[in-house]
Amino acid sequence: MSERIIRGRIDRSGALVSADAPLLRLQQRAGAGLDSPLALPHLARLVALAQRLHHDISRPLHAADDHSDIHALVRIIPDADGASLEITDWRAHTAAQPQIPAITDSAAVSRSWAWECDQQLRVVALRAASDAPAVPGGWEGRSLSELFELQPDDDGRFPVLRALARQARFEGQRVQVDAPAARVAMTLSGEALFDATGRFTGFRGLAALTGAQAPAEPARGGALVDPAFGSLPLSDPQFGRRIDGALRGPLSRIIATAETISGQFDGPIRADYARYAGDIAHAGRHLLGLVDDLADLQNIERPGFKAARDEIDLGDLARRAVGLLGMKAEEKGIHIDAPRTDDRAPATGEFRRVLQVLLNLLGNAIRYSPENSQIWIRVDREGDRATITVADQGQGIDADQQAVVFEKFERLGRTDSGGSGLGLYIARRLARAMDGDLTVDSAPGQGARFTLSLPARDGG
Repeated sequence: MSERIIRGRIDRSGALVSADAPLLRLQQRAGAGLDSPLALPHLARLVALAQRLHHDISRPLHAADDHSDIHALVRIIPDADGASLEITDWRAHTAAQPQIPAITDSAAVSRSWAWECDQQLRVVALRAASDAPAVPGGWEGRSLSELFELQPDDDGRFPVLRALARQARFEGQRVQVDAPAARVAMTLSGEALFDATGRFTGFRGLAALTGAQAPAEPARGGALVDPAFGSLPLSDPQFGRRIDGALRGPLSRIIATAETISGQFDGPIRADYARYAGDIAHAGRHLLGLVDDLADLQNIERPGFKAARDEIDLGDLARRAVGLLGMKAEEKGIHIDAPRTDDRAPATGEFRRVLQVLLNLLGNAIRYSPENSQIWIRVDREGDRATITVADQGQGIDADQQAVVFEKFERLGRTDSGGSGLGLYIARRLARAMDGDLTVDSAPGQGARFTLSLPARDGG
């Protein structure tokens, strides 16, 4: 390893105008030289990112030619005339022959599948060795992450997703897959593929059998036999806590990794890959919301559930909810007319549960309102009740739908992934657990008005 700094200079047009010997040799082996556009795609993308951000960035640098694989750390300092490069920890390794076989009708590696996917991660080839489980039917064109259920490593990362962001080789990606006769554990490894112009075209790799086969069909009899749950019935209070613990961590790691890729924090990637990672993060957040809903559902339906009796102000809680969801509304051009700071409605209820109900009502109003519309939030007092109403300009709810809107898993025929169909059911159960209620008033084409009422209190 060399401790010295290897320097280079890029002008405003993207040409390499000066370079120390190691960098210049790499540029020349790529078919260019000084005063020519930077011929190292990975480094060129990093330079473009630094110039776009107008900020210094430091990133790992990976490059290869017929002679060696280069691994280093590059710092890029952009300025008005281009950018300066400072490369440290330069490591050159003799290029080894690829260990991943080409996909043929006879995959030679024992107890494994040979696979290949295109640049959109669609599986285009899959072959099993003679001593490996048979491959699933209908794999052609399926997404790699759909065919193989990705599992995080010990650090909570997904090697294949990081490799996609970097367009580099990977190994150690743990997966589970439903083979025809059994569910099997495997480990994926793969090489990034490029065409003659240097354009990324996908991955080719191996899926090696690593664990014992499990029956493809789940055990019958209604009992949960997963070690994380034992034989707990759904009614056991431990079930909600265990399912929350078993799912929340992995889902959070999936979301964090996908958002890292989507945000291109490890360097720029193609727009369609960024959108793909964004879709993964969106689906992960949806599933995490469902975990929250299921945990709440199990909690509020247990015998003897009671909410705390805090002294609260519905006006204050409304403004807090707007603060949390205001950005989401702005993304759709929706204006929220919130209670003024002197609009108060003292009430009795559990602070966090009332905020949870208001976030559900306001979130629904934003989700189902047209762009550039308006949402109103009003607080009031009616006798011994303090009320807060969330009204929108959405499509409205007819009388038949109003009769079922608070039922479990009712989403009024919607098929998008916006919710679980449990939010309003949970919200009403919480309202009634606080000696209040949640009602709806609406008509088709006239928006919807959801009103939460709670016991009022004097003063405050």
